Amino acid sequence: MKLYYSPGACSLSPHIVACEAGIALERVKVDLKTKRTESGEDFRAVNPNGYVPVLVLDDGAILTEGPAIVQWLADRVPDKALAPAWGSLARYRLIEWLNHISTEVHKGFSPLFDPRTPDAWKAIVGDRLAERLGNLEKRLGAGPWLMGETFTVADAYLFTVLSWGKWVDVDLARWPGLAAYHARVAARPAVQHALREEGLA
Repeated sequence: MKLYYSPGACSLSPHIVACEAGIALERVKVDLKTKRTESGEDFRAVNPNGYVPVLVLDDGAILTEGPAIVQWLADRVPDKALAPAWGSLARYRLIEWLNHISTEVHKGFSPLFDPRTPDAWKAIVGDRLAERLGNLEKRLGAGPWLMGETFTVADAYLFTVLSWGKWVDVDLARWPGLAAYHARVAARPAVQHALREEGLA
């Protein structure tokens, strides 16, 4: 299998999940500005949307969108319990978390990275994101993980998104519970391995 990624982007989430699952992936680095891979391949020929992650399966099938990819990877190794069983309420709770992270947190950070976003709009977006992060801290409670005692793919995704704060002046110290959660995820050996492979550790 092949993962198209950009260091620190949302593709870090499936990279972490693959490391947690013990699944070997060939990694292909993508320059998101030029839409070219490190070998010069036109990335838009792989994903016309032009963004990562993309997982190319062994049979050549292409899977896009991080929440779909991480669940697919988790389901390859059910004994690792990175995602609850299909049909269980817990699985729908996981999907609930993945959707929340994607639409309310991930997309909350996105305008802060865009140099075209006016400062006045960045302030509004920043306030909305702060509200979301405050709510996340309350929902997390004592943790240790989003789904309770078991680390899941949702934790890999939230860790990735929270890591962006340092690039856009969103200091997690404002939410001590989230900062502690982020540190717990960062300390996992599989997470450290993925960070090293992407040159981020």
